[in-house]
Amino acid sequence: MTQISVSNVAVEFGATTLLKDVTFTVAAGERWGIVGRNGSGKTTLFQLITGERAPTRGAIARQQGLRLALLEQHRDFGDASTVWEAAAGPFAQLVELEISLAEQAARLGELGERATESHLDRYARDLERFEREGGYTFHARVDAVLHGLGFDPEDARTRSLERLSGGERGRLGLAIQLVAPADVLLLDEPTNHLDIETTAWLEEYLRSAGETVIVVSHDRAFLDRVVDHVLHLEAGSAFAYAGSYSAFVHQREERRLTQQRQFDQQRRTIAKEEDYIRRNIAGQNSRQAKGRRKRLERLPRLSAPSGEEGSMSLRLETAERGGDQVVVAERVTVKVNDRPLVKDFSTTVRRGDVVGLVGPNGAGKSTLLRALMDEHALAAGELRIGGSVTPAYYRQDLSQLPTDRSLFDIINDLRPTWGRGAVLGHLARFGFTGDSVQRTSATLSGGERSRMALAMIMLSRANLLLLDEPTNHLDVESIEALEDALESYEGTVILVSHDRALLRALTTRVWSLRNLRITDYDGAFDEWEEVSAEREREAAAAASAEESARRERERRKTEQAAVKNGGGTSRDDERAARRAAREMENVEAEITRLEGRVAELGGALEDPSLYESTDGTRRATQLGAELQTAKRELEAALARWEELAV
Repeated sequence: MTQISVSNVAVEFGATTLLKDVTFTVAAGERWGIVGRNGSGKTTLFQLITGERAPTRGAIARQQGLRLALLEQHRDFGDASTVWEAAAGPFAQLVELEISLAEQAARLGELGERATESHLDRYARDLERFEREGGYTFHARVDAVLHGLGFDPEDARTRSLERLSGGERGRLGLAIQLVAPADVLLLDEPTNHLDIETTAWLEEYLRSAGETVIVVSHDRAFLDRVVDHVLHLEAGSAFAYAGSYSAFVHQREERRLTQQRQFDQQRRTIAKEEDYIRRNIAGQNSRQAKGRRKRLERLPRLSAPSGEEGSMSLRLETAERGGDQVVVAERVTVKVNDRPLVKDFSTTVRRGDVVGLVGPNGAGKSTLLRALMDEHALAAGELRIGGSVTPAYYRQDLSQLPTDRSLFDIINDLRPTWGRGAVLGHLARFGFTGDSVQRTSATLSGGERSRMALAMIMLSRANLLLLDEPTNHLDVESIEALEDALESYEGTVILVSHDRALLRALTTRVWSLRNLRITDYDGAFDEWEEVSAEREREAAAAASAEESARRERERRKTEQAAVKNGGGTSRDDERAARRAAREMENVEAEITRLEGRVAELGGALEDPSLYESTDGTRRATQLGAELQTAKRELEAALARWEELAV
């Protein structure tokens, strides 16, 4: 069933056309990803879908009674004072009804037999409505979403909104949209404030949700996991593709190749016709030449395919090779206000390494980078940059941009020997042309500030790049340009990012910061993902086995108590019972031993130090095999115990 239909829509602002000839339909249950460069009209398209903005031309039809939940980049929590109250905001009427029902129930208890029919009817009517609208399930729904997005549901009931960081407010805004009763979820950059774990949870949530999803995102891995349709805003129009994000990339290239061939063929045909007209317009074939000229004038001209024109042109070079030891950490401990973030970290980063630093939000990744730049004092240990190593630091908050200087002046200050043309040319590589070069950074959007920060880093010619979430405000095309530049970069990179596609493409090492410890994995990010997933599976299996064994022990105790209470009658029965009891004791001892072995192997697989050694992967595989054997033996022992217990 079609829920949203957009037909030949155009949006114009005066003489400027933002969108034209946009046509697509969204059916119930589909998951659409909207991609395009910053400023291409993605947010405007959301405004058209919600009815906040009317198209200049064309029509937008919505299914009657369609409920939309919009996640905006700027969040407002109304009159809520606590995290849970804000998250449950979409159920405010149910909360009021719940309170009213409690008051009515108390009143009915006081009245007893004096309660009137009107009292009882009202209570029954309100109770039926409470159940019909999900009154018995919304608490669990709110708790589940808050937990998935990294909040403690119990703490959320008392935690003040004033204590939330910017990232936490972003996650809370997302939680509100996810719990809201809706037919269509409109999500605008939902992963901006999520770490890798919460992004993975969101992917699974949206994949299993029954609602239709329309999401604007620059996270390629997220889009690839979630969407089954892609709408690409390009050159003022929109092109719809069926399939995942990877399928879209392939189909887009095929469409561009086809469009380029058709454009080239028409251009050759036009050139041939124009040549004929020039040679024959005044000769004996003048009539035919004039006829061809009229047909040529009426011929609709094809456009060349939209390519990478106008996208960021980034090239990263180094001024010198630098030493082989780029960064050395010796028993480093990092704290903020006496709160430890990193403990006892030692490592050496070598020239050419691309290190991906990952971990939950708030774990201390940015603080570690600031400590490396000597902007945050260490609590213990030593952290130093090697000889002949020049660092360049991309800060997550983009505070490296001077706010009181124009873009032209910023580049001119970095390259005082350049002429005006060279400065303008450099700014043009990052999309700043015309009057925009006289703007100050304070007036720029997030994406523009990110491009300006990269324009400055390009001029540094540093041989060590410290990049703290460089993709947060960039569009997909700019992220791909950054990825290409880093791939050909000959220096060393320490990259803090939740962009898994970028990490998979570039990293040669992974630092995983969790529970104050950094696990240094010598391998690519996708290899680390496989190892981490295996560790989680083994830990879950060990926990499941331990829980099964615990339940089995409780059952055995109950059945043994029942046998003792039943008693026996004959001497032979007593001897048989003693033999069975001895065998039962032996089997129980074996079960206890095997449970200990399963727990021991599970603990070894969960130990981060296992994966720091050169043969960590091989050893983990061996331990995993031993764990499976121990589990099979435990299952056999439990089965034998059940036979004896019958």
